[in-house]
Amino acid sequence: MEAILHGILLAFGLILPLGAQNVFVFNQGALQPRFVQALPVIVTAALCDTFLIILAVLGVSVIVFSFEWLKITIFLIGIMFLLYMGWSVWRSDEQAGKEHQSSSLSPKKQVMFAMSVSLLNPHAILDTIGVIGTSSLAYNEGDKVLFTLACIIVSWIWFVGLALTGRSIKKIDQNGKHLRKINKVSALIIWAVAVYLIFQLIS
Repeated sequence: MEAILHGILLAFGLILPLGAQNVFVFNQGALQPRFVQALPVIVTAALCDTFLIILAVLGVSVIVFSFEWLKITIFLIGIMFLLYMGWSVWRSDEQAGKEHQSSSLSPKKQVMFAMSVSLLNPHAILDTIGVIGTSSLAYNEGDKVLFTLACIIVSWIWFVGLALTGRSIKKIDQNGKHLRKINKVSALIIWAVAVYLIFQLIS
């Protein structure tokens, strides 16, 4: 029970802060015509988090980040994806002024962008390694499994909830005025994360 509670609280603590991943899932939940059309971004983000959590608990991610050249490569690719994604979201905001539904992304773009903000964000990966990976060392095999499952379940529930929250706001905002503002803010946050990573890489 302690391992489960620890996993739940820890996962919520890591996932709550506003970041590119959360913003993107919320954004697509709000902008997709139907909730089912936001499933690609929800499932992709949750699967990526599941993958990172398992790697962190197994200790594999620590080995990967011990190679400096690989770490730099992930930083560079992540920065480029975030810059492109921010541009796409900003541009879709302009299109939304002409046709509200045009700001929703195709399943392929949802998956690509969700993977980029989940797997190519070194800061998020290092948080997962440093916090979840390290915390899992306190448990034996049985409790470690429960701890890991608790973290994963919280992640899935969180992303579904984010998309549903976005959809609820869409129902209130019928003319799309507030959603266009959210779209613009989303692009700025994504760019801010990219700039932060640039400074991290330089330092």
